[in-house]
Amino acid sequence: MAIKEFFEIPKRYRTWSLALMGVGVLSVIIGFFLYGTSEHPDRFWAALLQNSVYFLLVVNASMFFICATTLAWGSWQLTFSRVTEAISTAVIPIGIITAIILICLVTIPDIHIYHWLHPHGDKILEGKSGFLNKGFFLVYTALTLVGWIALGAKMRKLSRSLDENPLPSTESARKWLFKNTVWAAVFIVWFSLTVMSVVPWLWLMSIDAHWYSTMYSWYTFASTFVAGIALLSLFVVYLKNQNYLQYTNEEHLHDLGKFMFAFSIFWTYLWFAQYMLIWYANIPEETVYFRSRITTDHESGAYTGIFWFSFVINFLAPFLILMTRGSKRNYTTVAMLAIVILVGHWFDFYQMVFASVMKEHVTLNLFDFGVAAGFVGLIMFSVGRALSKAPMAGRNHPLLKESIIHHT
Repeated sequence: MAIKEFFEIPKRYRTWSLALMGVGVLSVIIGFFLYGTSEHPDRFWAALLQNSVYFLLVVNASMFFICATTLAWGSWQLTFSRVTEAISTAVIPIGIITAIILICLVTIPDIHIYHWLHPHGDKILEGKSGFLNKGFFLVYTALTLVGWIALGAKMRKLSRSLDENPLPSTESARKWLFKNTVWAAVFIVWFSLTVMSVVPWLWLMSIDAHWYSTMYSWYTFASTFVAGIALLSLFVVYLKNQNYLQYTNEEHLHDLGKFMFAFSIFWTYLWFAQYMLIWYANIPEETVYFRSRITTDHESGAYTGIFWFSFVINFLAPFLILMTRGSKRNYTTVAMLAIVILVGHWFDFYQMVFASVMKEHVTLNLFDFGVAAGFVGLIMFSVGRALSKAPMAGRNHPLLKESIIHHT
């Protein structure tokens, strides 16, 4: 059977991606007139914040995966590396959308999602003003997004530079690998200074400006990284079903399954550590975060159901199903679990944002799902477009042979 090098976007795939984007745009327009123009527009902007940040961090996890495996001198992932690179291109359009939303959140006076913008004599907020201020928020957000986009483009350019230019000698291969490793390290450093530290504090944790958790950034990273691996696995399974990625087999899928299993456990560890320490200490300044999330009082525990639901599907489902070797090598099982994980962590982000913005009652409805559908369509469109522009298997990579013969 001939190797299918270039992805040809199926008509049905294109139709679905455009239809989902249309649903997203329509949902935003309707949501704006229903909520955005009301006396309390926070409900509209909270939905945009939750979806944009979640999907941005999920697609950006693909470039982290590329750079982390590059630094580890891993080769097993190279047979589907172009899929990972294609997913990372979605950082550009979603990053631009997220930037516009975040700028609106701190510049439009009627939006009150970030209370630190209006301290009004609040001593705690005034004490944090050196970090929580409009200027720092906008500058660091801009640097973050520019860094992700520029460094991601550099990594993709290095990968594609080999397609038409085979390395002539072992020495040139060493130099290329060293250069690729250096740029991967630069991305990892910037990723650490953003996703693993400042960005979750600014974009999400500062919604509850009086509360803080030292594990919040790691929790956010774990949530979006396992969702990112799930998204990658979903595209790998889809492309295999379309007779692409002939060099990718169940051995590679097994390793992706192990990543989903392991980081679901890691996310659960952080979930438990953050919750248990706050529950055990029982300090009012800390427990206030969980008041709308776990209490049984109907007046204060509006998000209890969503909170525990996200825990069940984000931990118990991957733990019980992906525990066996066979399940991680089954394309149908991996695809179904990938969808469950993506949906589960979307719900987790929903309670992270809305249980802080609108504590009294859950507002989840078709508007939220419509906005999410728009981002899903945008990811499908961006990935399909990127896959069609380069060979599916990166040519001439010095370690490609090791990936082809990989077994686990």
